[in-house]
Amino acid sequence: MACCCTSPTVGARLAERKYELLSLTLCFVVILSVPDFLTIFGLFTMPAPSFTTPSSAMAALIGTGLLLSFSSGVSAQSTTSGSSLNATTEETMVVVGSRTPTQISQIPGAVWVIDKEMLQQQTRNGADLKTALGHLVPGLDLAPQGRTNYGQNMRGRGVQVLIDGVSLNSSRGLSRQFDAIDPFNIERVEVLSGASSLYGGGATGGLINIITRKGEEGLNWRTEAGITTGFNNSDDLDRRLSQSVSGGNERVQGYLGTAIGDNGRHYDGQGQEIFPDIAQTDLQDNRSIDILGNLSFRLTDEQSLELGAQLYRSGYEGDRGVYFPNLNAATPNLNDAEIRDGYRSQRDPETDRKLVNINYHHANLWGQNFYLQAFHREEKSSFQAFPYSVSHGLQFRASQQNTNLSGIKALFESHLGDDVSLTYGLDLDREKFDASQMLFDTNVSDATGGLVQQASGVEPRYPGYQVDGLSGFIQGDWQATQALKLSAGVRQQHMDVEVDQFQGIPGGKNDYKATLFNASALYDYGNGHQNWLQFSQGFELPDPAKYYGKSPDVSVGNNPLSAIETDQVELGWRYQGGSWTAQTALYYAWSDKAVENAEDLSVSVVDEKKRDFGLESAVTRYFDNGIEIGGTLHLVRSEQENNEGNWEKRDARYASLSSSTAFIGWTDYVRSARLQANHAFNLKDDADRKIDGNTTLDVSFSQETNFGTVSLGVQNLLDDQYSTVWGQRAAMFYSPYYGPEYLYDYQGRGRTYTLNWSMAY
Repeated sequence: MACCCTSPTVGARLAERKYELLSLTLCFVVILSVPDFLTIFGLFTMPAPSFTTPSSAMAALIGTGLLLSFSSGVSAQSTTSGSSLNATTEETMVVVGSRTPTQISQIPGAVWVIDKEMLQQQTRNGADLKTALGHLVPGLDLAPQGRTNYGQNMRGRGVQVLIDGVSLNSSRGLSRQFDAIDPFNIERVEVLSGASSLYGGGATGGLINIITRKGEEGLNWRTEAGITTGFNNSDDLDRRLSQSVSGGNERVQGYLGTAIGDNGRHYDGQGQEIFPDIAQTDLQDNRSIDILGNLSFRLTDEQSLELGAQLYRSGYEGDRGVYFPNLNAATPNLNDAEIRDGYRSQRDPETDRKLVNINYHHANLWGQNFYLQAFHREEKSSFQAFPYSVSHGLQFRASQQNTNLSGIKALFESHLGDDVSLTYGLDLDREKFDASQMLFDTNVSDATGGLVQQASGVEPRYPGYQVDGLSGFIQGDWQATQALKLSAGVRQQHMDVEVDQFQGIPGGKNDYKATLFNASALYDYGNGHQNWLQFSQGFELPDPAKYYGKSPDVSVGNNPLSAIETDQVELGWRYQGGSWTAQTALYYAWSDKAVENAEDLSVSVVDEKKRDFGLESAVTRYFDNGIEIGGTLHLVRSEQENNEGNWEKRDARYASLSSSTAFIGWTDYVRSARLQANHAFNLKDDADRKIDGNTTLDVSFSQETNFGTVSLGVQNLLDDQYSTVWGQRAAMFYSPYYGPEYLYDYQGRGRTYTLNWSMAY
């Protein structure tokens, strides 16, 4: 699971801590077995008067008892293990909390650090990046399978994803932020839960900053290879091969890593080939390559320069496609489709990204720490041929959407005495977007059942736009006492939007502003325990490409976009002792507007209040015989105010599902084993739209040898058959407007086995 600090040394013996192990075990059994564990917290599931039912009262009693038993176990550690907290916490430095290297113990918020060992433990088991993070970060939703990470929110709201501080989010929400880098090239992942204005728009639910591998002194090589299969067919095989080299001296270090992935076909828990995700595309028959390199220069004792670049491509390379037998019928329809060989198209699903990043640091510029970053990102996202109703039947079309993002960030960190520090800076960026839609020849499509897609023309898909951003911020910290730290800050964001003419609809210009505040208090008890109270704001921008261009009535000049601000309050606690790490936070977030999709998937901003509230928590208990046990829990409820002024459950297409994980692991530093359960709770909104949750079990083993590390992982151990959360949402979004429900109900993958070998030398 995710940790809020570095792993502590193991403490008390297993025999002396049986009551703690029993408490945790019972807690995870309840979490994974009670049909709706949210009833433990009546606040999240029903109005207060309904909480008097016998079943709810019993659930509340059980939950209260378990929480109290857990609390007593942790408290027992605080007097004996507090001395080890400072020694380990001070070593854990992150940038996600304040944009400068900061100790986690100095951050008044829920911070999670996923180091490379924790990430590898998941990915070598067969998980991709977004799946691994969904298992390890409590407030982050469990991942949808496929290429998209749509709906993988944090605390019920959007999350901003960055690579080394460069945002992968765009004003046009494509939800491919995790189709961006191979885990082989990741050093660690830093996560800040909750609304934040630190890095600009999109971080209403939190921040995920992916830190890449860097060079080291000397000459170092790493090689990794792996295969994943469910043994369903000869094409049920995913392959991975990665190689890196790093080296240098005390003045210059460099890193170059290349990772190649080649996927086969995927099968569900019943051994049936999974239908492609024709809406957002998936990763079947997909080939990816990630080439990442960087150079670090120590210019002087106080100055450093880092140059980084990445080429990433992930695209479809197969010949399997969806065959529609009724395209030539008197009334063409999409019923009775099946998967066949013979697919060819002049535009295939693909993510193609190039990124350049330059960082300069001066440790004593005018007596201050100075950081300067310049970056450029180019991204091309292509989609699968998709059926649209036209006057003469059905026509297949496929879009390609291009984003260029460039920017400069400058930041000063100043210490005004021993107790006061000030961070201030300026962000400048420009985003350009355009999109085209390839039209396919209907005669060819109809004759081949949609297997062959031959271009007949290209037209604009969305209006192009340019967004220029300029923002300044200032943040102050005051160590009021040895135990109490107070912080506050403000960010002023200004955006100029220029939209192109689109299909006869005039373009135009407008701008918008957002002023965002934060304030917090952090109290350190000095015995391993910390509490914080925080108010923070973040914002998101409605998608300009889908907001404009849909109607002449929505003119650019007369309908300026407004930043949808999210306010959040958070009460948190974390603890680290000799054998425990734990962190939990209660949060409440609200906004006075919401973004919704119409039936044709255009975007509208509705003046309806929206709120999300919940609890996120993680705990790990370490034993001195190599055993560790722990888990995560996220309880979330999303609501929206209706026209009558009453709160109702948020539309199931947008609301997050509560989730939990539990694990038990063992290692003697030569061999290791881990059993992990992942559970998504059911969700039902007030319009009776429902998303069914699921539970999967994963198990992994590894062995150190003289020739590297060999690991075996099994995902979906019980071979459960289930519809993915994204598949159920896609059916609500696209059906019946774009065809029958079965076309979009993307299924979960069945049991798979992953054999992996890695070696550093």
